Amino acid sequence: MMKLRLFVICNFVMASLITSAQTNTHAAFERYAQTQDSLMVKAYEKRDTKTYTALLDDFETKYGALTKEEKANFKGYHAGSFYNLSCTYSLLNDKPKALQYLDSSIRAGFTDYSHIIVDKDLDNIRNEKKYKDLIQPLRETGDYLYVIKKAGAYNYKEARELPKFTYQSADNPNLVALRKAFNLDSIAGQGNEVSKILNLLHWIHNLVPHDGNHGNPAVMNAMNMINVCKRDNRGLNCRGLATVLNECYLSMGIKSRFVTCLPKDSLGVDPDCHVINMVYATELKKWIWIDPTFDAYVMNEKGELLGLEEVRDRIINDKPLILNPDANWNHKSSQTKENYLYNYMAKNLYLLECPLSSEFDTETRQEGKSISYMRLVPLDYFKKSLEMSSSTNNQNKTTFVTYKTNNPNSFWSLP
Repeated sequence: MMKLRLFVICNFVMASLITSAQTNTHAAFERYAQTQDSLMVKAYEKRDTKTYTALLDDFETKYGALTKEEKANFKGYHAGSFYNLSCTYSLLNDKPKALQYLDSSIRAGFTDYSHIIVDKDLDNIRNEKKYKDLIQPLRETGDYLYVIKKAGAYNYKEARELPKFTYQSADNPNLVALRKAFNLDSIAGQGNEVSKILNLLHWIHNLVPHDGNHGNPAVMNAMNMINVCKRDNRGLNCRGLATVLNECYLSMGIKSRFVTCLPKDSLGVDPDCHVINMVYATELKKWIWIDPTFDAYVMNEKGELLGLEEVRDRIINDKPLILNPDANWNHKSSQTKENYLYNYMAKNLYLLECPLSSEFDTETRQEGKSISYMRLVPLDYFKKSLEMSSSTNNQNKTTFVTYKTNNPNSFWSLP
């Protein structure tokens, strides 16, 4: 089986949250990593472990000198280099070294359980006890459907007192200015509320490209981020896109939140997450799933729009789901239901988190500012504590507070 390269190992790296800007050093290391990756694949194809190990040692030295933020950008190369060497040794029937480097690849962040269990290169070590010991905990994070299906139980009787979600009024001066600056009334159109919600989704998706490899502007409101993207010919990551769209909805009097969708990650190796919008359709009396990164929304077998809670439940209980056929990434690649819902989002629907205040400039860091979140935690989660957590960033002096709950009724409360 041909070995994985970075774009396969990190199938949805565009959705990750990366905070460092691209620098000359970053670009130079990227060129080096790509070259080194190609040479390693050639050594794998020749079963040349001596050359491969020398290439890996050189990569390890240079990778080890990177900052923590830079390492996050290139962890796919790092994990993949160990994985491919494991495959090489397995093909040579050197089981101890194959298992050693498989272990190293998992520790470095290779979590693609579904690939490992079908990769014929590893057939020589499948019956080894260490292989089974390595794979079982990986399944707890890497077999996404298995993980999410175990996470269906919540505690609906939990009665802890929690703050309420709030939504800024459309007559807020900043939201009024946003609506006028981009002529959002015209973009939303004269149709019903659902058509306005979808029209604004399509507009943001077409206006600002998704770029998951870079951070967002420091001032994180729709007005500034759209203008910066136009000026610098750049895009935003998923969080930036959902933030912009959220404020556009609020400016139109449509209640909305942006939701950080997180994996279980009990191994501590998966920093990836995805951010989308939950938008309240008053005509339907429910929240609906809106994803500006992929221009995506989700329906049931009757064509009725679904919310995050419903999609998650249907994945767990094997109920039909339909992804809109024009869902895509940057108009370059179409999204399939299998990849988007049953792979990527199944992984990231384990934990869900929203800011408690949905408003203009929600997450711009400022000294003395406090930003509060609520996190919905399934009973299956390995961290059982529901205690409130708080931390203050040393650089921007912003305080972040997170309230946790096992009760979906608190999280999905209607506006």
